Amino acid sequence: MLVLYHLVSIPLCVFLFLVSTNGTQLILVNNCRRSIWPGILGNTGQMTPKDGGFHMITGEEVVFDVPKKWSGRIWARQNCHFDRNGTGSCDTGDCDGQLKCRGLGGKPPTTVVEMTLGSSTSPLHFYDVSLVDGFNVPVSMRPVGGGIGCGMAECDVDLNICCPSALEVKVGGKVVGCKSACLAIQSAKYCCTGQFASPKTCKPTIFALLFKAICPKAYSYAFDESSSLNKCRASRYVIIFCPPK
Repeated sequence: MLVLYHLVSIPLCVFLFLVSTNGTQLILVNNCRRSIWPGILGNTGQMTPKDGGFHMITGEEVVFDVPKKWSGRIWARQNCHFDRNGTGSCDTGDCDGQLKCRGLGGKPPTTVVEMTLGSSTSPLHFYDVSLVDGFNVPVSMRPVGGGIGCGMAECDVDLNICCPSALEVKVGGKVVGCKSACLAIQSAKYCCTGQFASPKTCKPTIFALLFKAICPKAYSYAFDESSSLNKCRASRYVIIFCPPK
C-alpha cells in the first residue's frame, strides 16, 4: 500500500512529463464558442493519432502522444454533422465526409498547424501555422513550460471578418472561410508552382501581404519561412483553437 500511495501522489505535471518521454505530447484546446471537429493527418509513413478526427465541445481539452520524429498537420473542421457511422459533412475542413479522416487531408480553406518533431538529421522540432491553404479558424501552437529557442506560431485574428470578397467562402450567407489566392485563382504564379516554384520567382501577392499584416506569425505563402517557421526542443505543446488575445 505504501508503494501505491507514493505512485498516486506523484504530481500531475511530473506524470505528464513521464508519459511523454518516448515522444511528444500534444494538448488540443477548443477555446471557440462552438464545437469543432479537429482533423489530423500524419505525413507519408507516419501514424495518424485518434484515427484522424474527433469532436470537441467548447472548453474541452484533448491530450495525446505522438512518437519521436512524428510529422503531420492538424486543422479544425466547423459545423459538422455526422450519422452513427461517422459519415456526414463539414462546412470547412471536410475530409471526404468522414468523422475519422484516416489519412485524408482537409478541404481548403483551412488554417493548418504543421509540425516536424525531430528527424534523422536533427533533434529540433519545427512547427508553424499556415495560411497557404486559406483560413477558417484562428489557432496557435506553443511549447508548454518553455523550451530551447521556442516561439509562438499563431493566427489569432478572425480573417473571415476582413476577407476580400473574391476569396470568401459562404454557407447560408455567412462567411465561414477565406480562400488563399492560389485556391481562388489557381495559377502557377499564385500557387508557387512550375516556373514560380522557388523563393526567387515566387513572391507574396497582395492577398498574402494582407494576411501577413494581420497575422505576422503565420505562413502567408509557400516561401514565407523567415518569420513564420519556429524551431524548438520541448516535450509538450499546446494547440489552441480560437486562442485568447
